[in-house]
Amino acid sequence: MMMRAKDSTLLVIDLQERLLPAIDGGAAVVEQATWLVRLAQRLDVPVIATEQYPKGLGVTGAELRELLPAEGLREKIHFSATAGAGLFDLPGGERRQFIVCGTETHVCVLQTVLGLLAAGREVFVVDEAVGSRRPRDKALGLARMERAGAVIVSREMVAFEWLEQAGTDVFREVSRNFIR
Repeated sequence: MMMRAKDSTLLVIDLQERLLPAIDGGAAVVEQATWLVRLAQRLDVPVIATEQYPKGLGVTGAELRELLPAEGLREKIHFSATAGAGLFDLPGGERRQFIVCGTETHVCVLQTVLGLLAAGREVFVVDEAVGSRRPRDKALGLARMERAGAVIVSREMVAFEWLEQAGTDVFREVSRNFIR
């Protein structure tokens, strides 16, 4: 199955200031997620973001937070964004494909992906845009999501599938500004 911009929502899970220093490669995960958010905005793909218990883990980092639509940002206490956060009621929540990034791969990302799959959604997890405190937990989380039916992808796979074709002004702009 192909990712299609018109069918997709980008879901950014728990990229919070107090959690990120503990994440293996946390700065790179934020950089990749920010790239995905900017790409989604350029291609009119809705973006939803969650924050796990922000009183304890802090809010989404300022650089990323300023890009996020206020109506698409939700606090949660469940590890899964599909439990109790009203995810499917948000703008973009009705779409059939979810492109997922964030932390932690083996906890909130995993449980959210399992919830999305149980709800009948097609789920794509962006490998370089997810992270955990320990690399082994990330690897196990990705493997489990893949066995459950999620598709593990790279950010360029997302970009090229959302674009669908070369030779357009949008392709040239995205190629110049995102894919260099």
